Amino acid sequence: MVRIGFHASHEQISPRQLLADVQHAERAGFQMAMCSDHLAPWSARQGHSGYAWSWLAAALATTELELGCVSAPGQRYHPAVMAQKIATLGQMFPGRFWVALGSGEAANEHVTGDRWPAKVERERRLEECVDVIGRLLDGEEVSHHGLVTVDRARVWERADPRPRLIAPVVSPESAARVAAWSEGLVTLNQPHETLRELVEAYRGAGGRGPLSLQVHLAWASTQQEAETIAMDQWRSNVVGAPIAWDVETPQGFDAIAAHMPLASVLTAVRVSSDLSQHADWLREYAELGFEDIYLHHVGTEQTAFIDAFAAEVIPAVA
Repeated sequence: MVRIGFHASHEQISPRQLLADVQHAERAGFQMAMCSDHLAPWSARQGHSGYAWSWLAAALATTELELGCVSAPGQRYHPAVMAQKIATLGQMFPGRFWVALGSGEAANEHVTGDRWPAKVERERRLEECVDVIGRLLDGEEVSHHGLVTVDRARVWERADPRPRLIAPVVSPESAARVAAWSEGLVTLNQPHETLRELVEAYRGAGGRGPLSLQVHLAWASTQQEAETIAMDQWRSNVVGAPIAWDVETPQGFDAIAAHMPLASVLTAVRVSSDLSQHADWLREYAELGFEDIYLHHVGTEQTAFIDAFAAEVIPAVA
């Protein structure tokens, strides 16, 4: 049976308000939540970027939800530091935390001053980090010398069960590559054929665990208002790969997206004032095999969205 979750967008909403929002989402009937770990927003208009790991601890402590986070080890975070954070949350909140480990984006990682590697190198670095993190979570003392260096690291807090290490992917090629290590997969709403190929590539390469989907959407009382919200808050995010991985500042994204047409935004954001249309879209994603679907209303005000979708959309889908 499909589960419906809430996506907490740190890039758009202050951590204090976002904590209230996720608590509200649980009360309303959302079954889980997730967030991304950003140092910078995608646009100056969004204007926020709280530290996801502090927020996760507060959200886990003040709800009963399962929560997950998309994060990137290897540059801004040393894998031993990442493993300690994962283990601590897993030990405090058993069975309620997962992390999706990605290769990162220059917008968050350039601050170290280190060279931003090419994609192939970033993928190899991620695989090294995943191996290190997994061994540390298993209680090993780890030394490693490669694209990352680890000297006799040990994580003394053990989480039981060990939090799942899953993979965030956007292409079938990446889905096949991460199948060797991932304990689940999370991706974004894309054309159905792309999602079908992505799932087939992951499962065909031996990928295990649940399939999760983050759905960007905009909803309001009128279609025009929903479209205005999507254009204002999410047009900088329509840039897409590979450019999105290499742009370093919100100002850069804003410059690229300055003339982004509404038609392009509508390819990346499900925009409708009709709740039954949103329910239909979500049922289509469930039919593709996605078991966990996280809803990201790209507006900055979440209250009306949470109430409306909990009352009419979640029951119609789940």
